[in-house]
Amino acid sequence: MSKMSYSSASMGSGSRTARRTFEFGRTYVVRPKAKHQATIVWLHGLGDNGSSWSQLLDNLPLPNIKWICPTAPTRPVTTLGGFPCTAWFDEGELSEDGPNDVEGLDASIAHIANLLSTEPSDVKLGIGGFSMGAACALYSAACFAQGKYGNGSPYPINLKAVVGLSGWLPGARNLRNKMGSNDAARRAASLPVLLCHGQCDEVVPYKYGERSSQMMSSAGFRYVTFKCYEGLGHYTVPKEMEEVCQWLQTRLEPERLMT
Repeated sequence: MSKMSYSSASMGSGSRTARRTFEFGRTYVVRPKAKHQATIVWLHGLGDNGSSWSQLLDNLPLPNIKWICPTAPTRPVTTLGGFPCTAWFDEGELSEDGPNDVEGLDASIAHIANLLSTEPSDVKLGIGGFSMGAACALYSAACFAQGKYGNGSPYPINLKAVVGLSGWLPGARNLRNKMGSNDAARRAASLPVLLCHGQCDEVVPYKYGERSSQMMSSAGFRYVTFKCYEGLGHYTVPKEMEEVCQWLQTRLEPERLMT
């Protein structure tokens, strides 16, 4: 377990004078139980930490995956009236226009990229998350396709899979306009994305997950899978996690990630 701090200045925020430093919490690692073939950073939701998800992921039948579960910085959150809690970025009212906190989002996904940067070259890399963690995972997918962070600095990780549960893509409405180059189109077309959402989600309404899926598809992400769950609120259930496992086994071959 480790703690890391991150300054937005390290990504070359240029002329910006006010630079925030983000103090990330503990990182929990679930080691693979068989041959190491993939590493996935998994991101918790608002107010949570990496520990709770690491325990759930440790019990999944995916022996070839190493899971890295970081903990977000503690910061005031607008949607909670400024109350401080663990959050990957500041969030006010949910919107497809945003994101309002590009600096916070960039800092978090740079932290995630840093966690993946030291993995062996023959290991496939992915990002997943729940709720606000899913928003970060999908934002990472967009930055991978565009080849750069929101502030223009190069995005360094070659992603092979992205999973978002009960989440949304910040700035989804503007995604298509940012996918101008052939390289961006090629990268988007190469990246499988799985979105899952409960139809009774009272925290991140179902429409945000559905629209994020549609907007990613229209922006050139060819392999977007969207699964909806009738009666499911803002939480996960065994059936959903079973389908996540099946999807990851298919997408992160070789050897279908078997022992």
